[in-house]
Amino acid sequence: MNASEFRRRGKEMVDYVADYIEGIEGRQVYPDVEPGYLRPLIPTSAPQEPDKYEDIVSDIEKIIMPGVTHWHSPYFFAYFPTASSYPAMLADMLCGAIGCIGFSWAASPACTELETVMMDWLGKMLQLPEAFLAEKAGEGGGVIQGSASEATLMSLLAARAKVTKRLQAASPGLTEAAVLEKLVAYSSDQAHSSVERAGLIGGVKLKAIPSDDKFAMRASALQEALERDKAAGLIPFFVVATLGTTSCCSFDRLSEVGPICNKEGMWLHIDAAYAGSAFICPEFRHLLNGVEFADSFNFNPHKWLLVNFDCSAMWVKKRADLTGAFKLDPLYLKHSHQDSGLITDYRHWQLPLGRRFRSLKLWFVCRMYGVTGLQAYIRKHVQLAHEFESFVHQDPRFEICAEVTLGLVCFRLKGSNKLNEALLERINGAKKIHLVPCHLRDKFVLRFAICSRVVESAHVQLAWEHIRGLATDLLAAGME
Repeated sequence: MNASEFRRRGKEMVDYVADYIEGIEGRQVYPDVEPGYLRPLIPTSAPQEPDKYEDIVSDIEKIIMPGVTHWHSPYFFAYFPTASSYPAMLADMLCGAIGCIGFSWAASPACTELETVMMDWLGKMLQLPEAFLAEKAGEGGGVIQGSASEATLMSLLAARAKVTKRLQAASPGLTEAAVLEKLVAYSSDQAHSSVERAGLIGGVKLKAIPSDDKFAMRASALQEALERDKAAGLIPFFVVATLGTTSCCSFDRLSEVGPICNKEGMWLHIDAAYAGSAFICPEFRHLLNGVEFADSFNFNPHKWLLVNFDCSAMWVKKRADLTGAFKLDPLYLKHSHQDSGLITDYRHWQLPLGRRFRSLKLWFVCRMYGVTGLQAYIRKHVQLAHEFESFVHQDPRFEICAEVTLGLVCFRLKGSNKLNEALLERINGAKKIHLVPCHLRDKFVLRFAICSRVVESAHVQLAWEHIRGLATDLLAAGME
């Protein structure tokens, strides 16, 4: 494909993408396929001679689209949003065209410097403490990770390295293995499974702190666990506080937990993967109160801030704690400006060496929407969630199972778990809308998350009428 054909095919692809987004409401949100559907539809090996581009494009509708779950459909209410916008798509095209691997400043100065500035832009939108910003040559700064899972793991590994160095400095004969077997980390019992996974990868014990009646981690429960573990000879070193849990969007009490972490010398990481985007709105910023106690903070613009996956924003208060744990400088990666103090090499902030020019997406989206446009988008989703909540309240057969703060509603039919499992099976079996469940204590609960950029009140109303109708049929069939 030469440049001339690329121009033509590129325009055709933009038209295809625009048609897909504009017509996504007409596509079935969840596919009618079974595992293994795709293999019989394509050859068993790559073609020896080139295929025609027209044939490849025609196969998209024949082979790919039948197996797509349409996350951006206005009838997709599962999981959490995955962000998408035309400015971000265009920026991704440019990222692919530039094709730099921005592991160091020298590898592509614009890639590094735009990311540093964009992370400061985002930090200011969230009103993060200045300690987390890089612009004033402070000790902190931000980095774009691939996911919140990576951010949590990086924080845990940095905290592990920091406490190990401290203990070995105090006791020179202490081995790293001796330290590791005593380290213990903590999170709420509502924290994402990626936190537990970080503990497994990091080789440290992770303990779940029982949450309160609002599914939040409180200071008293954390303190009790700390005292018990210290008495047993363990070394508490790391705490993850979740703001906007996956199950029900609950918020750990950061202003309570933070001071304990600071007093005990434990690294405090905040996981606000979904909810963090809402903190750009003044009316939701109070949910981040206590961030000043944190050592690291993360949220995902690729969830709710119109920036396509992957773009997970992470800040640290002292970047040396992060980079010091992973810094290696082979000769082939060194450059003449790395010790200038004016720039950073992001390879020291992450697990992989290579990285894409992801800050272009932030730059495009922030400039084309502006802060007010992004705030309006968040507020619209929250309003739609409360609209659905009001529908649930009007039907005495249903109950709300957790406080509705942002764009997630947890609800269920009053009755047994079996009844609600059957309802969800009917909902997803009909494939008109798509939901996923969660467990809150001993209850099987349905989650209704406002996800799509194009969702409107009419879609929410249709979804509710569909759910009500299926519930009526289910109850009429004698389910309890």
